[in-house]
Amino acid sequence: MFITISEDTLTLSSGDAVIFLDQTWQDYEHLLKLRQEKLIPKLSFNSKTQEIRLMSPLPSHGNRIDTLRDLVKVLLRQNKQDWQSFDPITLKIPLQAGVEPDACFYIQNRQAILGKERINLTVDPPPDLAIEVDLTSITDLRAYEILKVPELWIYRQGILKVYLLGGESYRESAVSGLFPEIDVPKILPKYVELGWNEGSSVALRQFEKLYFGKIKLQ
Repeated sequence: MFITISEDTLTLSSGDAVIFLDQTWQDYEHLLKLRQEKLIPKLSFNSKTQEIRLMSPLPSHGNRIDTLRDLVKVLLRQNKQDWQSFDPITLKIPLQAGVEPDACFYIQNRQAILGKERINLTVDPPPDLAIEVDLTSITDLRAYEILKVPELWIYRQGILKVYLLGGESYRESAVSGLFPEIDVPKILPKYVELGWNEGSSVALRQFEKLYFGKIKLQ
C-alpha cells in the first residue's frame, strides 16, 4: 500500500483501502480539503465508530458500477420514472457521518433537489437509492444508517445485496423496494459480470432485449 498525506496532498495507490481509527469530524474535513477536487481516494466518516475510511478503486470497480448504474436507468425508463443521479457526490451530516457512494439516485425525492449545486442533508432528503461496489473495501452500513438512505445496494464478488432501512437500521431484503417487479439480487449480477467480461454495451443490449421483450425476470 502506498499512501501520501502532506500539507497539500492526499493520495492512495489504486486497489488499496485503509481505515483510520479514533478520528473526528475535523479530521475528515481536513482530508477532504487535502484531496482538493480529485475524485480519489473515496472518503467516509462515521462518528459512532470514529473511523475514517479511504479507498482507491481498481478499473474493474469502475466498470462494474458503470454497468450497474446503467441497468438501474433501464429499469427506471421502463417504469416511466424520472430520476436524478449523481456521481461523484459527497453526502454528509456535519459531525455525524459522510459517505461517497459509487452511484446514487433521487427518484421519489427528485423534485426536492433539482437544480441544486450542493446537497445538504440537514435540510435536503437523502437519495432514494445508493449503490456501492466493494472490491477493495467494505462499505460501512452504519454510516449510511446515520444518513438514512432508504435503500442501499452493495455488490461484491458477483453477489448483490439489497438493504432496506427500517427505523434506525438496515435489514437485508430479497426484494428491492424500488423495483419489486424484478429479482434484483438474482438478475442484475449476471449482467454486471457480462459487462466486465464481454463489454458494457453487450450487457445492456441483452438486458434491454430481455426486459423490453416482456420476458418475466426471475
